[in-house]
Amino acid sequence: MMPARLSNRLLICFLLSLPAMTAEAVEFAVVGPRAVGMGGAGVAVTTDSLATYWNPAGLAMTQTVDIRAQASAQGIDRRDVRKTLNDIEDLDKTNPANIGRGQELANRINQPGASLSAIGSAGLYFKGHLGEHAFGFNVSDVATSGAFVTRQVTVVGGPPVTIDGQMTFRGLEARQAAFSYAYAFADKTFAVGITGKVIQGAAYSGTATINGNEIKLSDNFGKSKQSTDFGIDVGAIYRPSSWLRFGVIAKDINQPEFDAPDGTKFKLNPQIRGGIAINPYSSLTLTGDVDATSNKTLVPGQKSQVLSLGAEQTILSEFLSLRIGALKNMQDAASPFTPTAGFGLRIFAFRMDFGGGYDFRERGVLASGSVSLTF
Repeated sequence: MMPARLSNRLLICFLLSLPAMTAEAVEFAVVGPRAVGMGGAGVAVTTDSLATYWNPAGLAMTQTVDIRAQASAQGIDRRDVRKTLNDIEDLDKTNPANIGRGQELANRINQPGASLSAIGSAGLYFKGHLGEHAFGFNVSDVATSGAFVTRQVTVVGGPPVTIDGQMTFRGLEARQAAFSYAYAFADKTFAVGITGKVIQGAAYSGTATINGNEIKLSDNFGKSKQSTDFGIDVGAIYRPSSWLRFGVIAKDINQPEFDAPDGTKFKLNPQIRGGIAINPYSSLTLTGDVDATSNKTLVPGQKSQVLSLGAEQTILSEFLSLRIGALKNMQDAASPFTPTAGFGLRIFAFRMDFGGGYDFRERGVLASGSVSLTF
């Protein structure tokens, strides 16, 4: 099964790497293939052990035991940064006639908003219950990163053609052990939950020169700066009828802080997200989430406030679950709705789930898989 800790090398390999700046918050990660398949919505619908991340109140909505391992990853390449870096590397710099092509590539990577972002998560999750009381815990890692140009790329004629610029990388791994408690009352009309997390923050920063040679991110990533703090999440679910649920989660309400290698701080500001779930009939779920807060990211000027919409149709008593959805960052006017889809298979207590999505404009990718036992 996938280990809870995402290694430095795994994080690097997932999307090119991490950038530098003073960080005050990170994005809301989409954790688990069911949420991925439904456009990133999970606040009102998650009642398995992943509720320890999405909304601890969801633990009390079903009386099940759930043991789960999951891994998820999301990457966004804004303005074709990765391809541009490859084109600069492949440019024949001994030919002075290529100065025009070099300037074209420089203009492309220097344009506002050109950046890379990556989010990854992995962990082991458990849920149990005692009557209307429910509890859960997870050992997991949620990693956020970004990369962007901090010294604009310039091109000077030759021979050889001289190219100069700089990218900065920064990221944070939140390696956490979390314990959740939830209670449902009034025949599960209401449920409330709380999660306490001990978090080891591993912060990374580094730079790489853009000079036409290969950028080996693993050589420029830098060593992590590690520090420990604790976080608190609180959530609630209101179910006025059997076919309708509302959920809300407030994450990191105590604003945990972690040391960065450059002497600054990563401060996790509170994130608030609401969700709704509608069941027109028992095998169909329609759901949506929206961030009430605009979350800063590790890319300067780039914020995240996501709207997620999705649906799930189960077949043959959940032997097969089919999912579809879409998500959009409302703080990025240029970003389109990213379509997602997924499916799940259940054989007795065992189930496996997969989900993914692709942003055809920004070449963003979202993927997740899990295996679980549910009793």
